[in-house]
Amino acid sequence: MNKKTAITFATCALVIAVFVIAFLIYRPAEKAPEVKTETAATVIDEVIRNPLTGEKLEVALTELPQVTAVMVENSADAWPLVGLDQAFLVIEAPVEGMIPRFELFFAPDAVAPKIGPVRSARPYYVDWAAQFGALYAHVGGSPDALDKLRTANVTNFDQFFNGDYFWRDTATRSAPHNVYTSIENLVDAEINVKKMPVPSYTFWQFKDGAASGENHSLTIDWTAGGTYDVAWDYDAATNVYTRKQGGTANFLEHWAKVVADNVVVMESDMEVLDEKGRRSIRTTGTGSAMIAQDGQIITATWSKESETAPLRFLDEAGNEIKMNAGKTWIEVVPSLSQVTTSN
Repeated sequence: MNKKTAITFATCALVIAVFVIAFLIYRPAEKAPEVKTETAATVIDEVIRNPLTGEKLEVALTELPQVTAVMVENSADAWPLVGLDQAFLVIEAPVEGMIPRFELFFAPDAVAPKIGPVRSARPYYVDWAAQFGALYAHVGGSPDALDKLRTANVTNFDQFFNGDYFWRDTATRSAPHNVYTSIENLVDAEINVKKMPVPSYTFWQFKDGAASGENHSLTIDWTAGGTYDVAWDYDAATNVYTRKQGGTANFLEHWAKVVADNVVVMESDMEVLDEKGRRSIRTTGTGSAMIAQDGQIITATWSKESETAPLRFLDEAGNEIKMNAGKTWIEVVPSLSQVTTSN
């Protein structure tokens, strides 16, 4: 190859190289493959709720509320009662003579300036308070209850040893139906008397109530001469149940009324223990129950695995039943045959 031919070849190679480089640099960018994005068909609404009432909150609580449980009697000699309408949960069960007694559960922000008359403890009420690690306020108790309180998962708050946080109405009431307390006193006691354990509990699942179109009410025969028989009347317009006792809704002071968003009746084994009529009531295991909610009557099973485990209610498929946000009342009876439902 002569010199002229070599120069020509090199020049052609250089031109081709320039064109190749220019093509690679300036060629149109390849279109990126289209990526399909799918929008979720359902947006999950993560509702923040109060762990005790199920009511909606804008901001989640940083810690579980400390629960206070107060024993309140229901003998006719104690009427009118006070404070029942302010509890987020009430458990009603019989004591001596099949006369019902109440365990009222309060959150620390409850408005309850007067609660009572406060009466004595029973062991089954201690078990129901233990699921919250509650401060348990009472005036003495049965021997079994006082023995259980020594080791139970509650803060034992007996009026006999903490009298400054209770008072007696000696002007209008006679003993033993004249002991009262307040949430302000009991919250103050939680701060000053004992170092309360950090609350650690689980409670129910909740939902927003919605009238079902059904209109079922229920009554409970306490077999005590009719004085303590209870009716829960359902009102579809408000989707709540109003309690009537002894034929009236006004068995509380100041003509207050007790209403509930859920009414539970649970059946459990009961046994009379002594000549005074003190009872044992089984609080753990399982049993039959029914729930009045949204105008419906739901067949259910109650379950409590241990004294400190939560009391839960399951449907016929074994799923936990969601409670309506608000207030719940639990009636504990020896037999569901004591319950009558009506439209």
